[in-house]
Amino acid sequence: MSAVLNIALRAARLAGKMMTRAANHLETLTIDQKQARDFVSEIDRESERILCEELLTAYPKHYIRSEEGGYFRAVKQGDEISIQQMDAPSKTPEFEWIIDPLDGTTNFLHGHPQYAISMALLHKGVLSEALIFAPERNDLYVASRGNGATWNDKRIRVSKRLNLNEFLIGTGFPVVEQSMVDEYFAILKNVIADTAGARREGSAALDLCSVAAGRFDGFFEYNLKAWDIAAGALMVQEAGGLVTDFDGESGWLATGNIVAGNEKALAYLLRTIGKYRTTK
Repeated sequence: MSAVLNIALRAARLAGKMMTRAANHLETLTIDQKQARDFVSEIDRESERILCEELLTAYPKHYIRSEEGGYFRAVKQGDEISIQQMDAPSKTPEFEWIIDPLDGTTNFLHGHPQYAISMALLHKGVLSEALIFAPERNDLYVASRGNGATWNDKRIRVSKRLNLNEFLIGTGFPVVEQSMVDEYFAILKNVIADTAGARREGSAALDLCSVAAGRFDGFFEYNLKAWDIAAGALMVQEAGGLVTDFDGESGWLATGNIVAGNEKALAYLLRTIGKYRTTK
């Protein structure tokens, strides 16, 4: 594991310990609603604080883009380093972390253990490192560009299934943007009819890890954010899979419309999405 991922792992384990303690006292948590069906808790914010502090203390010249607080940067004041929120940088930083301090907040708040900490590092705008840690299950996924992907230190690869009726597809409902629901369910209806089934587990980061590990053959979802998918996408790519937007192009990080899988599953999902897609 690279030096930078060792720092990320230390940060993730610290945040993960805090989460597992909090999971025993869910009824006491302060929960806010950012918008309909989109929740944030004090645990999201505390995880963000831990991750930012650990990463920027080790790498004070890095930037962080996080779900809850926007952009962060280390600021030196005398001999002390403080972590401060900032406006988006005017140009692409040399090193930028994209983090989701708690992917699967709704699952976490309901006591369902399908949630994770997701961290990706871009070097000059290119995804280079990824770490996803599911603390309640102690599952660790790691990827480095050009060096493959691992799950709990074991090398992982996308599935080799070729037959459509054997594919298991991961997905997520467009819960925030309701205008996409009818189109989404038309696609999902066909996916369910054509394949072995579909699963909606509530954490895009872990869904993409399941693609990378061959448990899902493919995955698609609308309107995600960079912190939902950056680390998981690199995991899939380094496990031998493909990642595109709904047009089969490379714009998935910007649009949030993502398709991932082995070659056959991705081709099938793009065809199916293309039949029913009306939104751009």
